[in-house]
Amino acid sequence: MSRRPGFLVYGLLTAFLLGSAFPLYWSFVIGSVTRHRAIQSPPPLVPGGHFFENAARVFDQIDFWSALLNSIIISGISAASVVLFSTLAGYSFAKLRFRGSNAGMIFVVATLAVPTQLALVPMLKQFSNLGLTGTHAAVILPWVVTAFGVFFMRQYLVDAIPDELIDAARVDGASMIRTFWTVAIPAARPAMAILGLFTFMQVWTDFMWPLIVLQGSDVQTLQTALDALKVAPGQGHADMALVQAGTILATVPLLLLFIATGRHLVSGIMQGAVKG
Repeated sequence: MSRRPGFLVYGLLTAFLLGSAFPLYWSFVIGSVTRHRAIQSPPPLVPGGHFFENAARVFDQIDFWSALLNSIIISGISAASVVLFSTLAGYSFAKLRFRGSNAGMIFVVATLAVPTQLALVPMLKQFSNLGLTGTHAAVILPWVVTAFGVFFMRQYLVDAIPDELIDAARVDGASMIRTFWTVAIPAARPAMAILGLFTFMQVWTDFMWPLIVLQGSDVQTLQTALDALKVAPGQGHADMALVQAGTILATVPLLLLFIATGRHLVSGIMQGAVKG
């Protein structure tokens, strides 16, 4: 007999949900009050009535729509690139037999232990030599393929595709590329959807690398554009109400993306789990 989750399980899930949603709620609370109220003690606990006023100030101080378009372009191309090349590499490591495959996979996993901050200076110097600083390409190219994406797709495809199915496709005369597109891609769709969504979110929220490589240029992402709001004009402290209002505006596209793709994402995960 199956047992229904008890009170403890529901209590833990509720606490986790509230804890996860609290930062977003707190940002909205601070973004909906005046800048003077935002820094007073005790801090506000309920939303005020100035969010649209603060949002209007955000639009006045930064080129929000241009930054939004840049973030969409950069995040979309990066996510598509990571999904494509990670699926190709993951399929190769999972189902193709070639010399050095195990050593190559170990090397890919080992790169996950290297802090990304170590590569910032060499990458900046290289992009500067190529004349790419201050361009979309400078932000997109480091995301062409990721070690985590390759590892994630490899682990999924190992069990998602039976070897007999690949052998049958080859017996029927399908080439390696044809086998990949007709056999691997349909089986990998749930994992590709997850990887694409989380890569899009990761690139969207990335701040350090765009701040470095786009500094002083007209091309700005939402995160680097919002950095201009951290100090209020003529004041020595940050205008927290303005900053948090901008943060909420930058978060809305991600929330809409999750709402639009959430059902398909969950159904894809369940479909992949059943197939596995």
